[in-house]
Amino acid sequence: MSSKTKIVVLRMKELIYTAIFIGLALVLITLFFIMFRPQKTAEEPQSESVYAPGVYSASMKLGSQSINVEVAVDAASIKGIELVSLDESIATMYPLIEPSLAALQTQIVEKQSLENLEYAAETQYTSQALIKTIQQALDKAVP
Repeated sequence: MSSKTKIVVLRMKELIYTAIFIGLALVLITLFFIMFRPQKTAEEPQSESVYAPGVYSASMKLGSQSINVEVAVDAASIKGIELVSLDESIATMYPLIEPSLAALQTQIVEKQSLENLEYAAETQYTSQALIKTIQQALDKAVP
């Protein structure tokens, strides 16, 4: 039994260079596919501007006096709500206005909606009047 052993001599330097060039070619081809693929801009929704940015106000009549509610908005969200020039006599006669607005403001800014707001039973009518006034101000902000 005489078996002939064949010895194959490969130069390690050539194998390493070949592997490196194949790896670089794969990376280059992958980059070309990533860079030059068609963009899908038609399917991606653009951020629509819901509001015209600014501060809008609406007034609410309480007895013989009125108070102004200001709503600050940017293009896509409600930023804040506050009472403007609240007279001390109004604050004394209607003590639930400020706490009601504070509770509503946190919910409205968080939810970005005037729907499904929660308020206490003792502030029901005050909260509903404030929500109506805030809606009037937001109606002015819609472009």
